[in-house]
Amino acid sequence: MREKAIGNYQLEICSNSVASAIEAEKGGATRVEFCQNLENGGTTPSFGQLQLVRKLVNIGIHVLIRPRGGDFLYTETEVLEMIADIEICKQLGMDGVVIGMLNADGTVDKVNTLRLVEAARPMHVTFHRAFDRVEDPFNALEDVIDMGIDRILTSGLRNSALAGVSLLKELVQQANGRIVIMPGAGVDASNIVHILKETRAVAIHSSAKELHVSDMNFKQTQVNGMDEAQWMSSKEKVHHLVDLLKSL
Repeated sequence: MREKAIGNYQLEICSNSVASAIEAEKGGATRVEFCQNLENGGTTPSFGQLQLVRKLVNIGIHVLIRPRGGDFLYTETEVLEMIADIEICKQLGMDGVVIGMLNADGTVDKVNTLRLVEAARPMHVTFHRAFDRVEDPFNALEDVIDMGIDRILTSGLRNSALAGVSLLKELVQQANGRIVIMPGAGVDASNIVHILKETRAVAIHSSAKELHVSDMNFKQTQVNGMDEAQWMSSKEKVHHLVDLLKSL
């Protein structure tokens, strides 16, 4: 694994492009969760992006395996698609994958999630924020642990990790070292220290992003769209988070 601790903590940066992943590494991140289409919650990057990021980035790369936006109730065809993407990640030497599937009743889909876990090994496996859509987080935690998954990314079933601090603390206590609970969603320099101190988590997730407007000089005024500003991870914001972690 190409992942270095920052003091007693690990900082994962959600990077939605190769350029963002490079910025995360320059800023001192432990690893990246690599995806595309962040505006829709993130989906699996293209084969070309995966090849290039592995060539250019030397910290841990954990790839989001999500074939589409929307819910986490998947068809058999979508499961097969995710397994195929996991095999590609393994062939390219990725450090881990980030997965998650639910049943229609809000429980963890253990049967199909296990298929992805088995396909992924020996890579590291994270259960993503599908966890934040479960009906009972305490039962769901035990289900994820039972499957041998290494880490859970969660906001504590709230719109932000800051709002979910109370449940995050309970999940860390229940996990008791059996799995890593990693707070994420809305984590930034204003709240990262508070979240870590309150929850006693040892890993945290942030996008550390900023908007980049188009560099186009010509603007077609008769057509709407296709020139929107894009989110990108910021080296400076990542570095600020790293400095805060070093101070703890």
